[in-house]
Amino acid sequence: MTTESPRAAVDLRREHVRKYVAWITDACRDPGTRSALRAGLGRDLDRVRPMHRIVAPWLPRHRPVPETEERVFYLVASMIADRPRHTFATADEPDEEATLASSAAEVPGAVSAREGEGGDSQSERWGRSLGYCLAQAVVHSPGREREMRDSTAEARLHLLTRQSAAGLHRHLPATVRYLQQTGSDVDWVRLMEDLIAWPARSGRISRRWLQDYYRETTRSRNDKSDQEDQDDLLQPGPDSAP
Repeated sequence: MTTESPRAAVDLRREHVRKYVAWITDACRDPGTRSALRAGLGRDLDRVRPMHRIVAPWLPRHRPVPETEERVFYLVASMIADRPRHTFATADEPDEEATLASSAAEVPGAVSAREGEGGDSQSERWGRSLGYCLAQAVVHSPGREREMRDSTAEARLHLLTRQSAAGLHRHLPATVRYLQQTGSDVDWVRLMEDLIAWPARSGRISRRWLQDYYRETTRSRNDKSDQEDQDDLLQPGPDSAP
């Protein structure tokens, strides 16, 4: 009898999460499905009956699933559906990504068409944390708006990292909605994995979110300062010939 290694179990769980995110995103092209999922935001699992037909088939079957993990599947589906309507292709106008997701993830167990995103091999494997995504909302904002976003994003992040699992589920949708309103992406696969692991590893996950946030915002400020210094060097001085 062979036993599954911890690494294999992690990889299988990550692939299942990827398939689930791809399928939910594709399913949200249908306005009725999107409405049913969005209505579950902030609701207890016993008060989201329209969601069960969509989410329940994706809950893990090969092991006991704690209620905290079940809530993650429902919460992520609701937050994906809460994206602005224009970000979803309609059922009769499918975009290329949705078409790929649909063909590869029609039922649980299909191969996911979505892969991790990121700029290096580590981010490609592990994805972009919520702290990194919030930092990107700050980094890519213009002028004085950057300072306002920095203050807002930092406050939201610190609030989230102090929460229990129940508190995180209560406060997270507002932060995700804020990210979406700024036009920033959310790495749903990475976020979902972090939410599943939160009851056991909240300290480690919080540390990573904060480290990623400050690492990215500091790097952006340093790059901006270096660019300004370079521009100053290239500008002609007052005594330069016309």
